[in-house]
Amino acid sequence: MTKDNKEKLVVLTAGGTGGHIYPADALACELEKRNYKVVLFTDERGLNNYKGKLGEIENKAILSGGVVGKSVFFKIKSLLKVSLGVVQAFEALFKKHPVCVVGFGGYASFPTAIASILHGVPLIVHEQNSVMSRTNRILARFSSLVAQSFRNVKNTPSNAKSVLTGMPVRESIAKLYQKKYNPTDEAGKITLLIIGGSQGASVFADIVPEAIKFLGNEEQKKLVIYQQCRKGEEDIVKEKYKDLAVDVTVKSFFDNMPELYERASLIVSRSGASSVYEIAAAGVPSILVPLPGAADNHQYFNATEFTGTGGGIVVEQKDFNAKYLSENLSDFIASPEKLVKMSEKVKKLAIVDAAERLADEVEKFCK
Repeated sequence: MTKDNKEKLVVLTAGGTGGHIYPADALACELEKRNYKVVLFTDERGLNNYKGKLGEIENKAILSGGVVGKSVFFKIKSLLKVSLGVVQAFEALFKKHPVCVVGFGGYASFPTAIASILHGVPLIVHEQNSVMSRTNRILARFSSLVAQSFRNVKNTPSNAKSVLTGMPVRESIAKLYQKKYNPTDEAGKITLLIIGGSQGASVFADIVPEAIKFLGNEEQKKLVIYQQCRKGEEDIVKEKYKDLAVDVTVKSFFDNMPELYERASLIVSRSGASSVYEIAAAGVPSILVPLPGAADNHQYFNATEFTGTGGGIVVEQKDFNAKYLSENLSDFIASPEKLVKMSEKVKKLAIVDAAERLADEVEKFCK
């Protein structure tokens, strides 16, 4: 780190889901540690609407719009917004003189990424998933570098220069890698954590309580459950656990995720890139249920790369039912040592210094 870094600006561009925002936030934290100034270019949805480091730094709204799966009229309208967004971003980059732009995918990042290419500012594209997004497939052909989260990323253009950095995760979760995994708590109970991504997962709200009903009363007593559900459905999900002997907490949002990861014996989750890398960093065995209909089926490929070594179980939603889950839970309750072996395996896939690796690559373009 040098004093000169204070004069160097890095523009991050991201928007939409946590899968794009979490790595941007982690990189912003790391770059500020290295004395760089960081600014976020997002869209109107995200402007001044983020927490963490991204909520502390300067935000600028750039016009953009999605075109996938939309009507012809909507696509024309979006293309006009994107074109105006490129002009907007170009003018902003001209005024701010950044040394590098880092794009995290999603249509909100597209205008700024294009503007950086036109402006001659080095562009680093970060691909979170094991299948490259449509946006990044276009940008990768013209970017200075593609930073990849997974070791094997499908649909990467042959002419793209790429490097494995991993998926930056929140520092508070990365620190869990150093902690010892325990399959049970002090009372000998298994803690089950159910998370469904930023919007929750209704399939888990339906199936998990039914799976618990298949367990015997003594097995139920050996479980502690923390379950995320959709906002407004908390009481509905709680009612499904009525008269069961399990200790359950249901919320639409948990603000103590590092603590819950540390407590968890087993996680049931979707398989977005942020989720699987946080699970690996925490060293927790998992049952991953990829979101059907995710673009290019990327959640399935995320999951299979992580579970292929035995650190977790992947089951497609069509095969995920109460009987299946109850049989797995019963097995783990009877033999918690199986969870210990899974924890050891999933930790081997973690890349807990991903934010540092990505910042190292950014610095190569900041000379």
